Amino acid sequence: MIKINSENLKAQPEKEDFKGKYEDKNFVSSFLVNNYFKSVLNLINKIEVSNAHEIGVGEGYSTEKLKKYFKTFTASEFLPDLVSRAKNRNPDIEIFQENIYELKFNDEEVDLTILLEVLEHLDYPKLALKELKRISKKYLIIGVPREPIWRVLNMSRFKYLSSLGNTPGHLNHWSKKSIVRLVNENFGEVIAVENPLPWTIVLAKKKG
Repeated sequence: MIKINSENLKAQPEKEDFKGKYEDKNFVSSFLVNNYFKSVLNLINKIEVSNAHEIGVGEGYSTEKLKKYFKTFTASEFLPDLVSRAKNRNPDIEIFQENIYELKFNDEEVDLTILLEVLEHLDYPKLALKELKRISKKYLIIGVPREPIWRVLNMSRFKYLSSLGNTPGHLNHWSKKSIVRLVNENFGEVIAVENPLPWTIVLAKKKG
């Protein structure tokens, strides 16, 4: 486990809105989210695993979509209040509180770890990937906003203009090329990439 000094952290997940895109009934928003999860499923279908664990699930909307594709599926969230909401939404699986830098699994205990729209919120993304690598036996699926497209689309909607389209809480920004390089260097070989607008989602196989 990786110990992090919590002082002076910029990340403030308790102030962020992790459910807005799931509750937005706008046709375009719904289309983009549905396309996002189709891309995640495309990556899942490329591998064979017996168990999977999703980290940073918020209120459990993504968990609700993903759990049906695995025989054994667990999930976790850092904020206790969101853990309770995620459990209410998904009473059929185990969901618990944990810190991404101090995950509760043993080394190489999880066949597939899933991290969707979390890494961009973290103060220490490389350390998080190191901890994900520790618990992962085989694979990682990770999704992040694709920059600069993400911010351009925000500005086209006249959102967050004062911060040049940066969504509040996003501390890190990656293009497709840079997120692939980050995962290659800190987890393992990226073996497949999906590009649903406006995200990059990668599937990586653990090495070393």
